Amino acid sequence: MMRKIVPDVISGQTLVTVKPNDTARAIAKVMHESRIAAVLVTESDALVGIITERDMTTRVIAGSLDPDVAKAKDIMTADPDTLHPDDTPAQAIKMMIERNYRHLPVRDGDSLVGMVSVRDLYAIYNLELEEDLKDRNAFIYGENYGTG
Repeated sequence: MMRKIVPDVISGQTLVTVKPNDTARAIAKVMHESRIAAVLVTESDALVGIITERDMTTRVIAGSLDPDVAKAKDIMTADPDTLHPDDTPAQAIKMMIERNYRHLPVRDGDSLVGMVSVRDLYAIYNLELEEDLKDRNAFIYGENYGTG
């Protein structure tokens, strides 16, 4: 079975977005309260950027920016690469490895659908390994091996 980003990796996500003029401190609070490591920056419902924990660390803290002054538009990765809902987990992992990403927005045309993290992909990878092992055991030991 060929899995797709939507619905196999993510589905029904509640997107957490911020605006370009939100402060770094406000964004950090949103990330903390939502228990997430990345937020999407939108303007009129259009994706304009992404901010990750890494951006906060390298651009705000290490960059000695005042979190009450620095704006999303100053610290975000503008016009980020995105995935399509029909992309596969393998395509997502390949892009993440090649470009050193941990999060990728998912967009269907101009509509934001969600965000995939490396953790989401790891969970799918583990599921696929478990399914493969069950299939191999069924083949080697018989269809009902390990059930009961």
